[in-house]
Amino acid sequence: MTTEIKVPQLPESVSDATLVAWHKQPGESVSRDENLADLETDKVVLEVPAPASGVLRELKVANGTVVRSGQLLAVIEEGARAADAAAPKAAPAASEVRSEVKADGEAAKDKLSPSVRRLVEENRLDTGAIPASGRDGRLTKSDVVDFLGKQPAPAGAQTGPAPGAAAAQPAPAARPGLPAGARAEHRVPMTRLRQRIAQRMVEAQSTQALLTSFNEVDLAAVNELRARYKDRFEKEHGVKLGFMSFFVKACIEALKRFPVVNASVDGSDIIYHEFYDIGVAVSTDRGLVVPIVRDADIKGFAAIEKEIGEYAKKARAGSIGIEDLTGGTFTITNGGVFGSLMSTPIVNAPQSAILGMHKIQERPMVVNGQIAIRPMMYIAITYDHRIIDGREAVQFLVAVKESLEDPGRMLLGI
Repeated sequence: MTTEIKVPQLPESVSDATLVAWHKQPGESVSRDENLADLETDKVVLEVPAPASGVLRELKVANGTVVRSGQLLAVIEEGARAADAAAPKAAPAASEVRSEVKADGEAAKDKLSPSVRRLVEENRLDTGAIPASGRDGRLTKSDVVDFLGKQPAPAGAQTGPAPGAAAAQPAPAARPGLPAGARAEHRVPMTRLRQRIAQRMVEAQSTQALLTSFNEVDLAAVNELRARYKDRFEKEHGVKLGFMSFFVKACIEALKRFPVVNASVDGSDIIYHEFYDIGVAVSTDRGLVVPIVRDADIKGFAAIEKEIGEYAKKARAGSIGIEDLTGGTFTITNGGVFGSLMSTPIVNAPQSAILGMHKIQERPMVVNGQIAIRPMMYIAITYDHRIIDGREAVQFLVAVKESLEDPGRMLLGI
């Protein structure tokens, strides 16, 4: 009996996807629910599970093909066994999900995420030899990168960063035999996500009148509050008290005072949103994604920290859903985690504004007539000048600054 493998139903906002990798070839055995292929959309990577156990008989679509919902991808012969199933393999396939019995007798490791799988395949690694630090024993990209960094370089190899250590686009492989000083080039296609990011950035700058204003904030009070309660907070809520929840709350207080910053443009109309769905930019190896913390105004600090942490894990594991990325009325991005001291973020259209956080740096400041060393951060708001005037943007930043420099205001609602 044969079973057809088809493209799963794509989300309503996605018209097609690109088949980026087959993890099984014709003649190989497959197990029910095993991931057979990765489909990349302009937002997320989707897995194609096997509907039944058997042998993969035929691939109907090659890597790199653009596919749509319901399109036939391959055929499985149910109940069959691969002809070479009993024969020893020359080497284990790097794309197989590693299975390792845990010390406590629980089930095996989770499946590899698409980004980790690609890194393992490119470097022909044995996943069983790599220590895993992810949740439930999951192998993460940083585990693979750290493992590669500890391996001795092969003779004649050029030194450089570990493959995939920081690249959203795959780095070109070194080619042996090139003379010293050779000017080589290597062309690779953009990922679907990178194409979408490029499209949205160009659209934002060509359809909106973008302007950026800056201010600076003294985070001494936030640091003191975090230091005083961080242990009790983590023990009580099971999550660390970070900076992002303070910034989310401060922005919501400012958005309530200046609702046009939370609005968007639709043709000749302005839509004022009376809810606060805050996007928080997360960097992944595939590019930047912006999951949404919905109704953030009615959530506490702990709930916000937990939700952001869960989104970050899902995004970096390639398992975040499109519904997690859809919507949003205002966005916060933190370039400070990469060391940025100042930048001009681009609005996440159709939103009308975005707040940029930056590196915390101790600087001498005049406080009550005395010079003191304070933990300072530059903050920026890029906004659509079509509906947001400079006065409102500047006052919005001042409101954010006031909330962060006196965080008790947010707790008291004043």
